[in-house]
Amino acid sequence: MSWLGLLLIALSLMGYNGSIRRLGVSPYLAWITSILVQILMDYVFAMLGLLHLGLQLVTFFGVLLLVIRLILGHFGKGSLKFEGIHSFDFWMVSLGLVMAYVLYHSPLVHYDNFSHWAVIVKFLTFTGRLPGAHDAIISFTSYPPATALWITQMVTWTGYSEGAMLVAQFGLIWAASYAIFNVLRNRTRSLTSFILCLTIAVSYVFNINIRLNNLLVDYVLPIITVAGLVGIYIYRKQPWHLSAHVAIFSASLLLVKNSAAFFVAVLVVYFLYELITNAQGHWYWRIFSIPARFAVTLVVALAPFLWWERHVKTTFTESKHEISAQAYSHQLSGEGTTHIVKIGEKFLHQIMSLNSLSTQGIILINVILFGGWFVIHYRNRQRNQLLGMLILLDFVFILYYGSLFGMYILSMPYAEAIVLDGFERYMSSTVILNLFIGAMVLVRAIDRTFYEQDFSKRDLRGFKSIVTKNTYQLATFLMIFFAIIMMYSEINGTKYTNIYNRGTLPIQLDKTSKPWTKLSHTKILIVDPHPGDVDSYYAGYLANYYYFTDKAVGQENFMESKSDFKKNVLRYQYVVVPEYHHTFTVMVRKVFHQRVRTGLYKVERDGLERKH
Repeated sequence: MSWLGLLLIALSLMGYNGSIRRLGVSPYLAWITSILVQILMDYVFAMLGLLHLGLQLVTFFGVLLLVIRLILGHFGKGSLKFEGIHSFDFWMVSLGLVMAYVLYHSPLVHYDNFSHWAVIVKFLTFTGRLPGAHDAIISFTSYPPATALWITQMVTWTGYSEGAMLVAQFGLIWAASYAIFNVLRNRTRSLTSFILCLTIAVSYVFNINIRLNNLLVDYVLPIITVAGLVGIYIYRKQPWHLSAHVAIFSASLLLVKNSAAFFVAVLVVYFLYELITNAQGHWYWRIFSIPARFAVTLVVALAPFLWWERHVKTTFTESKHEISAQAYSHQLSGEGTTHIVKIGEKFLHQIMSLNSLSTQGIILINVILFGGWFVIHYRNRQRNQLLGMLILLDFVFILYYGSLFGMYILSMPYAEAIVLDGFERYMSSTVILNLFIGAMVLVRAIDRTFYEQDFSKRDLRGFKSIVTKNTYQLATFLMIFFAIIMMYSEINGTKYTNIYNRGTLPIQLDKTSKPWTKLSHTKILIVDPHPGDVDSYYAGYLANYYYFTDKAVGQENFMESKSDFKKNVLRYQYVVVPEYHHTFTVMVRKVFHQRVRTGLYKVERDGLERKH
């Protein structure tokens, strides 16, 4: 990694952060807002065909903003209010750095990294443009490029590597996570602060199918949504900040993935609620201003995505996972009633199973919120919103179940739908979203139960009795302990995964040869002794990514005649043997009279020439 490049990215981010804080953005939301603003700027340059220039201009503009602020600060202008350092800041910084270090030394292994998410970053980095109709290496051409643009911006300066990509995405996630501390009524209270820290750590339990050592966006979607909801709450009485915030976060979410529509709907509904609740002026002014502000914000938020949709339709004749009513109609007509009923039965069985991680998460959220409501209402004799929030979150779960079932019957082949392919992965997103929402409402409800409501008087004497003081201290200690332990569990889990994956195909390929960075149509055969890797196209996708070509093919079965074997091999320009394959080795010895074991070989007419 280039430390000078990393410093440049950090200085640029600080420049954006300070500038938008001067515009009134909350310091806890400033980091994620700065990243999203840069993503949208990168997106405009990418759509105009000026990606490389845009990455440079966006980065240097941030540095320029920082320099201007420092100069103004020298003359006593442009200073920012210091928010203080709190206990959760130490937790975020220390454990965040440890996690980043582990991720930097983590390989990419998950299938979807090589079918799209890592491939698009590599494509953007080394071609400097969005994929076109002839770039067959990109399969999912309808997927928007938001996270890929941010990762590309970072690796452009720090140097391209899988670890740098993971750190870039983790930085986005960590910045969005930091926003939740904005909801604390009193940030000096360690109990409520570390409940939120624990929530961050626990959320990774429900992301276990993906983990942070992958570039998939199933965690990115809910955590950005959470930050968006925090901003709506914080800016609810500042209409201009509120509209700008919703437009930026909604536009960014829609550019993360097509399925972000559900999460944007959550933001938009809450936005409309706050507009109506906090509207000021005469009734006839509210009747005009609320719909107008709502409509303008929605149009601005949708504009980048509509631009992307137009780009997809005009660039590609057909695109995987493209949003199309005609495609959905065709899929539905192809699915018989019997198939839909079978999928429905399997779906119901899954959501009712206590072995389902998402179901366990839903139960956990219900138990905690109901328990909190019961104790505060009957023990402390205080009204609170926890029961109402619980009902609302369960309604969100039901809606998401409906949208997920619709995806299975409308967008997915029956063979995949009947096994509920990716169910836990998809459900984890909404479990994480509702977990954070429930935790944020809970900590505010807990804070209102404290004996001393005057923040300036909250000290060691600000307790009702010695019993409540001891209870508070014990609870705080437990929250700190479990918040650290659970985060270290995720860190150690990632380390274990890295060790466990040492024998996987991506690691073997990395030992066989160095990755290529020049896009080509080179025909490559990857020899894989594992039929599952070949049948699932994992080997082919991986080789396409690693050697940056759209002509890589995986093959496991070489039980053929000598003449057929020779014809087969001569169809390729290179052969890669990442792991010893007995049949292939024997056939090479018989046909070409050579001994091969592992390595990268160039195909010649009279045999294989070892290149690495």
